[in-house]
Amino acid sequence: MPATPTRPRPSAADGGLLLCRVAGVPVLLSTSWWVGAALIVLLYAPLVSRILPQAGPVASALIAAVFTVLLAVSVLLHELGHCLVALRLGLPVSRVRLFLLGGISEITRTPVKPAHEGLVAAAGPAVSVVLAAVTAVGWFAVAPHGAIWLLIAQTCVANLAVAVFNVLPGLPLDGGRMLRSLLWAVTGNRHTGTNWGVAGAGVVAAGLLVYALIGLLNAADDQWLRLAVCVFMAWFVVAGASAEHTAEQRRRKPARLSLAELKRPVLQLPAESPVGDALAAAAGRGVVLVRADGLAVGLLDRGAAERLAARSPQDPAERAAVPVEPDTILLDGESGEAVLERVRNVRAWQYLVVDDEGRPSGVLRREDVRNALKRR
Repeated sequence: MPATPTRPRPSAADGGLLLCRVAGVPVLLSTSWWVGAALIVLLYAPLVSRILPQAGPVASALIAAVFTVLLAVSVLLHELGHCLVALRLGLPVSRVRLFLLGGISEITRTPVKPAHEGLVAAAGPAVSVVLAAVTAVGWFAVAPHGAIWLLIAQTCVANLAVAVFNVLPGLPLDGGRMLRSLLWAVTGNRHTGTNWGVAGAGVVAAGLLVYALIGLLNAADDQWLRLAVCVFMAWFVVAGASAEHTAEQRRRKPARLSLAELKRPVLQLPAESPVGDALAAAAGRGVVLVRADGLAVGLLDRGAAERLAARSPQDPAERAAVPVEPDTILLDGESGEAVLERVRNVRAWQYLVVDDEGRPSGVLRREDVRNALKRR
């Protein structure tokens, strides 16, 4: 999150290398993925050598590297399953990110219906099951004991493992979200589902550590790979469950924020206005820059505008605009809880507020929300 209101809104690629966009959603490769890839190659290559004795050290490392890429593609397709279903249900997705040994679809709005949360959660494991079934056909169709056979077999096993692991009933795993959606639908209380999902996370983490310990005691071929993956996954589950519990506690406490009181007046200016004049006219207000055809270019970024005005005050203000994106638009009637959740989940320092007819009615700045929370 920006520390000061003068910092521009971070780009989607701040979370890593931008690979592509799917349905307008950026797909990023986090720096930590490279660390995970190196660990997999290091720990998996000896296993390849034992399965394929004819492969030398270089060939084993190459096979391990190819498997790492196939695993990343599998995880990406899993996450895109979540992403596309969320978009279909009207839930905005800011980005999809691959990291150390997994991935995440960053959905910026909490589902308002239990069925929506359940459908989004189930989509990922469903994709993994389909991938496992497709690669299983290849596994039995290819002659055994070759590099291609091993890659197909391991990709099948990996997708099956991803599906099984993710349906375990603990947050933040998909199974924990499906459990929460079920209990939410039955009890009408999302908090109850979250509590059970957090408890399930403890059981899942303990089970992972026991599984790793069994591998060490039995001197399994994959004991070190298993240990590394299980320890990381146990940490991931515990940390994620803690974050889910904290977020649920926040939702249960009324935000007592009023958008009408917090939003600043908004001024519409032509996009070609000199940036120096736009700054002078703003006077603490939000500024929407509009082209001659009536299309909004974006919101004036005060920090960028000040820097541009210091160099060339006659340059068009459009050059210091931050695009208005769907997840940075708030409706006049949104509750304080909804506003606070958006500010926490969407990394921007100002948000455009519109009325029921879609006309700009104000601008909300992150600093104003932060100051209001401090006062309360």
